Amino acid sequence: MSLFGDGLEKAVQKAFTRPAPKSAGAQMRYLVKQLGGTKAAAQTLRISQRTVERYVKDQIKKPRADLAARLEREVKKRWQPQIRAKARQKAATTGGIVIDTRARMGYVAPIGSTDQDRIRHLTVALPPQYAARLFDAQDAGASDAELEQITAEALKEVYFQDNGRRAGSLEEVRFTDVQHLEFDL
Repeated sequence: MSLFGDGLEKAVQKAFTRPAPKSAGAQMRYLVKQLGGTKAAAQTLRISQRTVERYVKDQIKKPRADLAARLEREVKKRWQPQIRAKARQKAATTGGIVIDTRARMGYVAPIGSTDQDRIRHLTVALPPQYAARLFDAQDAGASDAELEQITAEALKEVYFQDNGRRAGSLEEVRFTDVQHLEFDL
């Protein structure tokens, strides 16, 4: 996936009320149940149907590293969908989203202002409308660049312009060279 997409997913996963299955057998049984059969689980994980059946029966207990990562990712993607939906809805309507980032930021402004990019470490609470835009774009399959652009617009309004109280002539914020990015609901 992407830096921004993964960050949003991790933020939503923090809302889970129960831990996802840990063992390979339990993860495989959950995935088979969610997908409606061993054939669908095998296609999703790109392994044979017989291998899936052997995991379900606990005949194989230790998957290869690449299979373990795919299995965990697929299980977490489907784990507690109602809790996931409620967390996203709350962030998009009332709570907003918090971004913690270390990146190179600069801006385009009228001549005479200092607009040189520099590394900044920010922890900023973004309003619900930006959380909604980020989640909607993620659901629509937006690229990392599009999610980065939405985040830059949010930082422009909230951090640089302080919700309209300063820097009214600011045209655009550059948000590049992201070294660290973490979202929280």
